[in-house]
Amino acid sequence: QVQLVESGGGLVQEGGSLRLSCAASGSRFTRYTMAWFRLAPGKEREFLAGIDWSGKSPYYADAIKGRFTISRDNTKNTVDLQMNSLKPEDTAVYYCAASQASYNRNVTLVDYWGKGTLVIVSS
Repeated sequence: QVQLVESGGGLVQEGGSLRLSCAASGSRFTRYTMAWFRLAPGKEREFLAGIDWSGKSPYYADAIKGRFTISRDNTKNTVDLQMNSLKPEDTAVYYCAASQASYNRNVTLVDYWGKGTLVIVSS
């Protein structure tokens, strides 16, 4: 019902910024909670940030709070993740996710995943 395609990943130096974008298609996109997760080498998939269908009350993991900002534009069917002050430990594949569950932080409650976009932060 929903297809997600991430873009904006790449190589950036420590302290730099990147803006990731997730383009969504599907008739029920507006009613889904959207989120960003990441998968770093040797680690499990980690929740980063989420935002409900209305764009109100975005929520974040402690690991990135204050550095990353999630936003959505239901007119354009996009969800963005602005990443500032990047660190080498932010290196990972970043995934866009859609869920019917409000304030979802759980990978098991994700209904649709994007294919991911790679972010590499060099020191």
